[in-house]
Amino acid sequence: MNGQVLPAVVAVLLGAVFAVLLFVPFVAVQYRREGRLTLRQLLLWGAFLVYGLALWTYTLLPLPDPDAIRCAAPQLRPFQFVDDILDDPVGSLSALRHNPAVMQVALNVLLFVPLGFFLRLIWRRGVLVSTLVGFGLSLAIETTQVTGVWGIYPCGYRLFDVDDLLANTAGALLGGALSLAVRPLLARRDARPVADAPRPVTIWRRLLGMLCDALAVALTGGAAGIAVNAWQLYVAGVPAAQLDPAAPNVAATAVPFVLLAAVVLVTGGTVGDHAVLVRWEGGVGPALAARALRYLAGIGGWQLLGMLTSPLDALFAVASIVALVIATERGGLPGVVSRMRPVDARAGARV
Repeated sequence: MNGQVLPAVVAVLLGAVFAVLLFVPFVAVQYRREGRLTLRQLLLWGAFLVYGLALWTYTLLPLPDPDAIRCAAPQLRPFQFVDDILDDPVGSLSALRHNPAVMQVALNVLLFVPLGFFLRLIWRRGVLVSTLVGFGLSLAIETTQVTGVWGIYPCGYRLFDVDDLLANTAGALLGGALSLAVRPLLARRDARPVADAPRPVTIWRRLLGMLCDALAVALTGGAAGIAVNAWQLYVAGVPAAQLDPAAPNVAATAVPFVLLAAVVLVTGGTVGDHAVLVRWEGGVGPALAARALRYLAGIGGWQLLGMLTSPLDALFAVASIVALVIATERGGLPGVVSRMRPVDARAGARV
């Protein structure tokens, strides 16, 4: 695969993996930090995640074969790039555009411009912080290169260039300066209701909670299946060719069902409910019975049907979404079965 394409592919794939792993904690943090999660926030954080991974992959990948490594002596003379630029024609815009040294400097600057925007949009940091963070991040990258990934290789396989450090820092400074244009937008957003103010339980909010529940099931089940296989391999000493395929499958279905049921019965809400700050009120009979009914009419029922056959769990998911849209209090199937209603966890208890 082309050496320029591989880092981009790795960044996107790793970004997708980290997005799945971090989605539920991210939702929980955003609801406690800003009181909600919008599509703009999702896209912004997703872009930042891919950008951060792209910085890593483009500066360190592809990793060379240790037997074929060629040591690169560091370039420690500041502004050496000026002489490099003058070594090629510079008499016209066309010549500058085809000058490799110019393109190298320009790309190193542009690579860190987005950093200033992300620091402004996500953490509300200005030009000084952008410059310092850009310098520190670039220094970490260059040091990783010159040390052969901190001793993994006998020497630096990529050039440590002090001019790259200067260009990256300049890019972060430029990005921080350009991000001043978005300050009016941030001021309008800051004027909105505070994060701890109760908000309506909307369809989007409930769907987000349901998605968090589904991810919790998938990740918990995957971890349980891996743990069972690891136990067979490293504790029981079973050869890889003789692993029992049924054991991890049973664990991957039973463990999430039991764990998530315990969360609902003990705390009154699913993982998704807690992430999006939803509390359930009312209910038929004792609280424990109402919680059990709500679990079985929601993520618990979806898991049970998935143990039987896939078409049933898919139909249940569709029915759950339709019921959520129809229900006036956004309780969906769990609300209908348990006679409970979802409210904002920051609101006072309803009598």
